Amino acid sequence: MNATAVFKNKRCTLERAEKFISDTYFTDVNLRGRLYPDKQPVTAIYHCAVEDRIPYHEAITRDFTKTEVGRSFGPTWATHWFRIEFAIPKKWSDKDEVRLAWNSNSEATVWQDGILAQGLNKDNHKDFILLGYPAGKPHSLYIEMACNGLFGAGSGLIGPPDPNKTFALSKVELVTFDRLVFDLIHDIETLVDMAKHIPETDQRSFQALYTVNSMVNICTVGNPDSYRQARQVAQKFFSQAPGSSCHTVHAMGHAHIDSAWLWPYAETVRKCARSWSTTLALMDRHPDYKFVCSQAQQYDWVRIHYPGLFERIRRSVQKDQFIPVGGVWVEMDGNLPSGESFVRQFLYGQRFFMKVFQRKCNVFWLPDTFGYSAQLPQIVREAGIEYFVTQKLSWSLINKFPHSTFWWEGIDGSRCLTHFPPADDYGTSAKVEDILKTVKGNKDKGRVNHSILLFGHGDGGGGPSEEMLARLERVKEVDGLPRVKQSTPVDFFESVVKEGTDNLCSWVGELYLELHQGTFTTQAKLKKYNRKLEFMLRNVELVHSLGLAIPGLRGRYPSDQLDHMWKGLLLNQFHDVLPGSCIKQVVEDAVKIYEDIENTASKLLMDGLQALCAASQEKGYYVFNPVSWQRGEVIALARQEDEEGPTEAKVAKIDSVIKDCEGKTLVLVDVLPMSLMSVRESSASVIPVQVIQSEGSILLENEHLVASIDGLGRVQSLWHREAERDAFKTCDQGSFYGNQFVLFDDIPLFWDAWDVMDYHLETRQPITKAVTSAQILDNNQLRCSIQTKLFISDKSWIEQVISLDSGCPYLKFSTKVEWHENHKFLKVEFPLNVRSSNATYDIQFGHLQRPTHLNTSWDSAKYEVVGHKWADMSEHGFGVALLNDCKYGHSCHGNIMRLSLLRSPKSPDPTADMGQHEFTYAIMPHTGSFQESGVIQQAYNLNNPLVVFPGSLPHQGGSYFKVDNPAVVIETVKKAEDNDNVVVMRLYEAFGGQAKATIQSSLHISRAVRCNILEEPTPNNALNGNEIKWVGRSVQLHLKPFQIVSLLLFLE
Repeated sequence: MNATAVFKNKRCTLERAEKFISDTYFTDVNLRGRLYPDKQPVTAIYHCAVEDRIPYHEAITRDFTKTEVGRSFGPTWATHWFRIEFAIPKKWSDKDEVRLAWNSNSEATVWQDGILAQGLNKDNHKDFILLGYPAGKPHSLYIEMACNGLFGAGSGLIGPPDPNKTFALSKVELVTFDRLVFDLIHDIETLVDMAKHIPETDQRSFQALYTVNSMVNICTVGNPDSYRQARQVAQKFFSQAPGSSCHTVHAMGHAHIDSAWLWPYAETVRKCARSWSTTLALMDRHPDYKFVCSQAQQYDWVRIHYPGLFERIRRSVQKDQFIPVGGVWVEMDGNLPSGESFVRQFLYGQRFFMKVFQRKCNVFWLPDTFGYSAQLPQIVREAGIEYFVTQKLSWSLINKFPHSTFWWEGIDGSRCLTHFPPADDYGTSAKVEDILKTVKGNKDKGRVNHSILLFGHGDGGGGPSEEMLARLERVKEVDGLPRVKQSTPVDFFESVVKEGTDNLCSWVGELYLELHQGTFTTQAKLKKYNRKLEFMLRNVELVHSLGLAIPGLRGRYPSDQLDHMWKGLLLNQFHDVLPGSCIKQVVEDAVKIYEDIENTASKLLMDGLQALCAASQEKGYYVFNPVSWQRGEVIALARQEDEEGPTEAKVAKIDSVIKDCEGKTLVLVDVLPMSLMSVRESSASVIPVQVIQSEGSILLENEHLVASIDGLGRVQSLWHREAERDAFKTCDQGSFYGNQFVLFDDIPLFWDAWDVMDYHLETRQPITKAVTSAQILDNNQLRCSIQTKLFISDKSWIEQVISLDSGCPYLKFSTKVEWHENHKFLKVEFPLNVRSSNATYDIQFGHLQRPTHLNTSWDSAKYEVVGHKWADMSEHGFGVALLNDCKYGHSCHGNIMRLSLLRSPKSPDPTADMGQHEFTYAIMPHTGSFQESGVIQQAYNLNNPLVVFPGSLPHQGGSYFKVDNPAVVIETVKKAEDNDNVVVMRLYEAFGGQAKATIQSSLHISRAVRCNILEEPTPNNALNGNEIKWVGRSVQLHLKPFQIVSLLLFLE
């Protein structure tokens, strides 16, 4: 007689099966409780606390003392080593597997006979398979314990780390592992998930339900024969294949490891070792497993600190299991680095991969960055990369991005084929739910029949687990699910291309993340260093490249030092460091890197400039212009008591020496493009400036501007003489003035250092309390300036010098802030006398327009946006630009233009931005467009001042390089990576239109060859259909809008 058929309630049936494999409920009688059927203590545990993250060979020579389970170890970031002595019982000789189970409630590393074998942590890699250890004999191995978890040592997810945290050693024991039970658990889990997540409109959901119910009925806990019988039922179900037209999911293992975040750089080195050694161990048991891994810096760390592990990785790369992707040095921020920094990320990244793996990456990989510059597609393609993968835009708070697979088009028209994995995660668990979400979430179904699924524990590392691979084994070809295969990014993209891309949509411009906009401002010190050092390294490369043309200096280019500095700068551009979303210790590490770069670069710059000077008795002050246009500006010479140098009589051909308020000599100079000139020969005629003090205001005037400034430093009027109009539309009600400091409440929903929410704009508080009223500082022919000081609160203040120089088209604000606030946001605003529906912002190698209105949800989501050196709002014939030397956050709504200055979040760094800050910004009204009025050039000038130094006559006069078209900017001049006789010049079209330009040089150049940003010559040596020829002392180029062009210039 058959058993009674019971009507099946879906919820009860599913829960019954879930409880049967639960690790929480009924483990004394369910299947999960039989996964580790035998347990035994280890023979002994010995411990050694060490002072730092020391290598294995050194650690094992230390003195170890006996310890036991239950003890706690710390403090945070400390390292403890353990020697585990054990003997496998002879009675376990017939067991499937014997493992060492470990839980120190922290991260740890297993060392087996001097080989880094595997990572351990309390969440997903809890034991280590003991292979090659005969039963009945004594054995030992070492475990390196790190006093931190996968996500550091803070409370919650983003809380600051507790420096005194300890970690309990709660488990160290030998266990047997029942492989048959493990397999059956994952059969049941897969069927439960299919029954739960396949829609009830699909009969396959109910087939899975009844199948798993049958399996539970078959199983008798403790009876292996019943397990095998239940598995046969599962295998029959899994053998039913899907249709030929079903969607294909390309599954790829991944361990997203932040190069620093809630832990310091030094701990990331070990995170990489733990995660990657675990992955290699899994590959030994799962030959189809593919693991995708980015960031050349992390590979290089492992190469240096764990050479044996790196050699295993190299062999796995050759077998196409360990897949390098990205092509960049680190997964950098996608908004804040300069265009040249983006180039160097790819230059150093691709060269590293080519050197160590003999292959370049063809997929740009940036899954966790807070937005993506509209110039990245061109840079990506210039780096020899065709494809791009990210998923971060799934985090957008307001609008959902409309595509999963699409063409991303940059501001120059370059395109790269882009994919957003539809599961909206770079670290899924490879469950049925993730697979079904991948298909359901694909926004281009019908256009594309393929999607990527990334699986593995990430952010703090860990990577894929054995459980994830077991799940994927079961769902490869199962009716009711898409086809799933272990794959690689290139295989995915090639499948898409093979089926055709003509039907794909395009997205033009930036990929703007509607979240984390506070990262444009947080940790202002890091952002200031970044901007300053980007220009400083540029200048060092320029002067030493020029030295290559001087007899005797070729071969003395400081390549090693520049490589080291660039790699440090690029490391700090990681997407949780430069944005400021990291713990205090990371900030301190980054600042140390910056300080080392600054010290080395400063010396190299002076050495390079002196090398450009000939030995001569003609001593004097010299000025170096590092930009490719002629510029006139006021410079300050060092005071005699500060520095030995030429006497004031030799400074300039002027009747009287002009001093500023600090006693420095001021000179107005006019310097040729990219040239080295004496101050005497470059001095220019002066149109005097003047200060007029009246009741309630002070006027600063030069030939371009008349600024009326009140006692608080607010600009009541900024008259542009040529346009005969005021740049501002001020209003006393609400305190809308030029240079009005405003304070906003800054309390996000969760991500403290990351987010500024739109509602902060509703909390505007003008700062109107003066410490002292405005005072005149400088009042001479070359410079007029005033000083103001304001209270922000009883703890914070602003001190500012507002100045106007002879010949200068902008009013400059040199600002010092003492900042000790809590969840406040400081900005400065300017109410412009301009009407425009768009504002324009400087980005990498170009500019971008964004709306000033809130018409749509896409418009209103851009309440805080990124800009680099300048932002501009213009109507026909007139506009106003806001320049800065180290800020990135902007907002332009209506006619109000704001520059974001300082934030004060408390997590994950409770001291973020506290202390003193110095920065400069300037306001520049202009006639015509910002292009023709020189806004771009003036912003460069503000960020890259003339370099003044005491020296002697240069080896050669005139411009080293110059361009006859202001639309074309020479961004970089450097030595070629592999040839001391070749200089690389990188330039770009900056106005947004086609441009014809002639590049001239006083250097002896024999020929010019176009190359990509990796310095590889391009076919046919042509640019936009025109052959590149160096004729005499020049080359003529035809550029498309925003086009980046790199040239190899061969020195004679």
